[in-house]
Amino acid sequence: MPRRTAATLATSGEVLDLIRTGEAVTRADLGRVTGLSRPAVSLRVGELLERGLVVERTDAPSTGGRPPVRLEFNAAGGVVLVAALGASRTRVAVCDLAGVELEGREFVIDVEQGPDVVLPLLMDTWDELMQGRPGVPVKGVGMGVPATVEFAAGRTESARVMASWTGVVIPPLIRERFPVPVFVDNDVNVLAIGEHRGVYAEETGDLMFVKVSTRIGAGVIAGGEILRGALGAAGEIGHIPVRDGGGVLCRCGNVDCVDSVASGTALLRDLRAAGRDVKTIPDVTALVRAGDAETMAMVREAGRRIGEVLAGAVNILNPAVVVLGGDVAEAFGPLVSSIREVVYRRSTALATRRLRIETSRLGAAAGISGCAVMVLDHVLSPDAVDETLTNRPTRQ
Repeated sequence: MPRRTAATLATSGEVLDLIRTGEAVTRADLGRVTGLSRPAVSLRVGELLERGLVVERTDAPSTGGRPPVRLEFNAAGGVVLVAALGASRTRVAVCDLAGVELEGREFVIDVEQGPDVVLPLLMDTWDELMQGRPGVPVKGVGMGVPATVEFAAGRTESARVMASWTGVVIPPLIRERFPVPVFVDNDVNVLAIGEHRGVYAEETGDLMFVKVSTRIGAGVIAGGEILRGALGAAGEIGHIPVRDGGGVLCRCGNVDCVDSVASGTALLRDLRAAGRDVKTIPDVTALVRAGDAETMAMVREAGRRIGEVLAGAVNILNPAVVVLGGDVAEAFGPLVSSIREVVYRRSTALATRRLRIETSRLGAAAGISGCAVMVLDHVLSPDAVDETLTNRPTRQ
């Protein structure tokens, strides 16, 4: 973010941003970086202290005389409520203002029951998790859902595994109980945000996160920001067709989409058709570990088909890292190896010269982290902070 000079009066929100990033940790630092006078710095710091967004520390080492007073962002000054919904599992958590999970709960719920059932359960869980934090302000809510999302409106569209949610505008339903900013995005987008910010942010701004689970989808980080596209449909690689798919009908209405022939759902379907008694992905994992040849062949073929689609995406986007996540990608080494083989063989030499294809380091935690980052990047932005300070209640 470009810094304002004293002539344009750096705001309290911009001062907070300097403190959060560590660019300025004392009043003298703030004066030097912004060009503001001492009284102007004190006024802005005072506003942030009053709102609990900043705290003062006097335990800094001294070089002689009175030790300097350090300013620190107060991550304990509030919380954000987050939920990462999935087809097979959902995690609900409370995070501090640094995005660190304070407490969470994971459970199995059929999201197809619809928002009338699922949203009250999420909100009840948040209430339970907040019981030990009386007086701590909730700053925002973030959710990741397995559907294409029109981000600006928080409207779910083209749901992959929760068709009963299609067309639902989620934020107003949450704000009836938690009157704070509410942000909703595609589940793989929040995974991409969480993995990038938590692992790769310092080394690259170009990353693609591919979730291979019950369904297949991708989230794209370009130039350090999530790429949503015009209406939120960016990253829907699951509905790119593959060659020789056998004419399998996809839930989107087309045939031979990679989601319909290589996802966890497809693996389970094909293995059952081959006479294997499998109900869940762990059942498939057990067959792989037992060295079942037909299961291994199906897993490798799924990897090759996913790699075929990813090779095209790599040619178009030229990411520095492709991160493979989701329970299928995390469970099956042969699938990951097949993906790597096809991508490196079929993508251009320049696009793969420095390309790394890795499995997720954060796992499911990336979803919670990404939801928190999505909220915090908005509610702690300089403009949002300035707005809350401007609209604060008048003291009696």
